[in-house]
Amino acid sequence: MSVEAVVARVEQLQQLVSAAAAPGGNGGQDFASQLTAATSAALPAASVATAPATTMAAPTASVPSALPPGVPYGAEITAAAQRHGIDPALLAGLVRQESNFDPNAGSPAGARGLTQLMPGTAAGLGVTDVTDPLQSLEGGAKYLKQQLDAFGGDVTKALAAYNAGPGAVQRYGGVPPYAETQNYVQKVQAFAAVYRGTPTSLPYSTV
Repeated sequence: MSVEAVVARVEQLQQLVSAAAAPGGNGGQDFASQLTAATSAALPAASVATAPATTMAAPTASVPSALPPGVPYGAEITAAAQRHGIDPALLAGLVRQESNFDPNAGSPAGARGLTQLMPGTAAGLGVTDVTDPLQSLEGGAKYLKQQLDAFGGDVTKALAAYNAGPGAVQRYGGVPPYAETQNYVQKVQAFAAVYRGTPTSLPYSTV
């Protein structure tokens, strides 16, 4: 109901009060009954009129991208990285290597989405649709943060764990002797360095 209708109800109540106060006015029990009926009719209108103000969530301000212009999903990658306390450039490098920014990318092993999460890993991270870019980035950032925490902030070991699993990194005490994982660690860090604007400062250590 519109604000105008609510105002009209209020005016009706005021008229009833005035009528009761005036000589010969309709006071007593009759007035009380009319007041109760009018108030009951007015309250739902007021509730409806004010509902949007009390239930509508404030819009979330978009996070500006911390990555170079032209990086796909730059703002979304930045937001996910910041929520989990990791470097946006590192997350962008991971996405570049994992899927080349294709949300529909998939691997023969069954990993899918921007951050190439396996079904079991995705479910554990609360990701219900791995092809949804926002969910994939959120899940990938969370998983990468878990690996960074598990390996004392060592980026090389965390990336190796993301690719080969934390068990393999623990077994070998560092990057496993898998060509795919060693190549993965190097490329993700190289892409991250490019996104930071420092492509020549990266050591290509795999241990």
